[in-house]
Amino acid sequence: MVSDIQIIHPRSAGIDIGAEKVFVFVPGHEVQNFDTFTASFHTLVEFFKKAGVETVAMEATGVYWYSLHELLESAGIEVYLVNGAHVKNVPGRKSDVSDCQWLQQLHQYGLLRRSFIPAENTRQLRSYVRLRDDHIEMRAAHIGHIQKALTSMNIRLQQVISQITGASGMRVVKSILNGNRNAEALADLCEKQILNKKREQVVLSLQGVFKREHLFALRQAVECYEFYDRQILACDAEIEKLLQEINEHLPPPQDHPTLYRSKPTRHNAPKIENLHPMLVTMMGGKDLATISGLTDLSFLKLLAEIGTDISRWPTFKHFTAWLGLTPNRHQSGKTNKRRTNRAKTRAGQIFREAAQSLSVSKFLALGSFYRRICARRGPKIANMATARKLAVWVYNLLKNGHQFVEQGVEEYNKRLKVKQEQMLLKMAKKLGFDLVPQPTAHAVH
Repeated sequence: MVSDIQIIHPRSAGIDIGAEKVFVFVPGHEVQNFDTFTASFHTLVEFFKKAGVETVAMEATGVYWYSLHELLESAGIEVYLVNGAHVKNVPGRKSDVSDCQWLQQLHQYGLLRRSFIPAENTRQLRSYVRLRDDHIEMRAAHIGHIQKALTSMNIRLQQVISQITGASGMRVVKSILNGNRNAEALADLCEKQILNKKREQVVLSLQGVFKREHLFALRQAVECYEFYDRQILACDAEIEKLLQEINEHLPPPQDHPTLYRSKPTRHNAPKIENLHPMLVTMMGGKDLATISGLTDLSFLKLLAEIGTDISRWPTFKHFTAWLGLTPNRHQSGKTNKRRTNRAKTRAGQIFREAAQSLSVSKFLALGSFYRRICARRGPKIANMATARKLAVWVYNLLKNGHQFVEQGVEEYNKRLKVKQEQMLLKMAKKLGFDLVPQPTAHAVH
């Protein structure tokens, strides 16, 4: 019974926050409701202080909790931000009033698991990095609009060159917008390397049917693309400024072998000077970019998502479960069900993207691992398994200082063959058989 459970947090409260109202419950008081204006938040904090509240539980609802969390934290009140999926109320009895009471009841008995909230400077960095990712996504949409407008005029340049937004492509597009309709003249704007290989194709691709409405759509798309390009650069400037401020108070790692050895990023590389050494310094001299598949950009994004304190996760199993990179087994009755963990975190997505980039590698061990799993279980499971391996290596590097060493495809296949032979010998022995190796070619007479 509930009365037999020990109370862990006697001075606790529950908060249910929405777009327009905040409902709070403190034992010994009626359920209170407040507006979501900042002045009302200050009144709410004062109410908690007078009631002697030391800790509160609150659902992580959208972005509504941000400001209230900051005010409660600055007032010295411990905040348990919890996943709404973990605190579901009894079906048919859900309401804002009952939700805050239910949260308080679970919290006072210590039944809630707190969501991960990084330190203040990491939260700032996370905001900038996530905003940058949003701008990249919007810019990609407008690249599609540029391609659509060109195709509408039967300009097929994007089928001849690799990137329409590269130096050659943008020179051609802007020349078209400035009134140039001559295919030969437009082709001359491309790089010499392109023209030396396929000048005739470029000229043919630039013979279009130019119509007023399609040119207007092209101009709009280019302007939007350039706008988001500038927004991304502005984010890079803010990220650089914040990293410099953080690094001012940190001692640089001594004699670090990879401090100034950055790994190139092919797409969407941040325009930040000395990004790699600043990231390594923030991580206490631990370089995540030494791990296969991770670049300085993924290093930056991981730092923004998980922070610098890996001790928040006791083991690598806790870490990979939080990332959503675990099998998520459910056992009921006689059936052992295996489902992919549905948790989707941005940090987990970083590892998934890195795993996907490794899938085509012909020289890295993880590339061979991905293809082996893919052949047996399919691409989705292979991506998850590879991403999990990357996450475990990151955890071991940050927690225990274990340096990653790339073994290569040949060494990986050699070790895999030894394991397969050992398993085969074990199975044969279990079944009562003896394995006799075939004679080598030079031993045959």
